Amino acid sequence: MKVEHRSLLLSLLSWETLRYAVSGSFSTFAYIALTLIVSGPLDVPIQIAIPVSYATALVLNFTLQRHFVFPTDDGFALERGAQLRRYVSAVLVQYGITATSTAVLPRLFGVPEGDVYVVTVLVLAVLAFLTLRSLVFHPAEG
Repeated sequence: MKVEHRSLLLSLLSWETLRYAVSGSFSTFAYIALTLIVSGPLDVPIQIAIPVSYATALVLNFTLQRHFVFPTDDGFALERGAQLRRYVSAVLVQYGITATSTAVLPRLFGVPEGDVYVVTVLVLAVLAFLTLRSLVFHPAEG
């Protein structure tokens, strides 16, 4: 294994990675639970509950990334507004890739949409971690 591949793999095995998995799981659970609560007992149409819950989960996830996953004592290289703009851009790119891959790849390769979706989400989760760590929530150079 090449040295750069090995160091990339080792960089993925850290407490930071564990915190990323925990925060992502928590945000996902919050999104699902809030959607079901708002559309169930609160009787709001699910078409409204989904985007409201998704936006709420994104705010929660952004906050967890900033304060739990990538905390820094020296401050961040980017101000919160710049981080937020990059974070939203990353979310939109992820959504576009997910929507495109599930629309195109199943027919192209003759595989189920669900399989394409799961593989896409897993690959994007790793890429999102690397993107957030290096381009959004990176520490200020001290």
